[in-house]
Amino acid sequence: MKEEIIICRCNEVTRAEIEEGIKENDLRTIQEVKRFTRAGMGLCQGKTCGGLVMKILGREVEPDTPRPPVRAVPMQTLAGGSADDKHGRGV
Repeated sequence: MKEEIIICRCNEVTRAEIEEGIKENDLRTIQEVKRFTRAGMGLCQGKTCGGLVMKILGREVEPDTPRPPVRAVPMQTLAGGSADDKHGRGV
């Protein structure tokens, strides 16, 4: 029998429980894993196991593909100024 690796020592949550929760319930964030498995809800509040849970999530969950902008936007537009105003104050 394979030895179970305990990820969250406070609540005795194993790696297998976290991986199973991710696969069977389509968990995508650390908050969802926390609610479903209680990993990170013990006395340490995830200081010990939070990084391990994030690594498991990174390995098990397919990343969302980022959407590139439709077209380039000048920084002045994002800052609220016009392209003519070099200090970004607008006219």
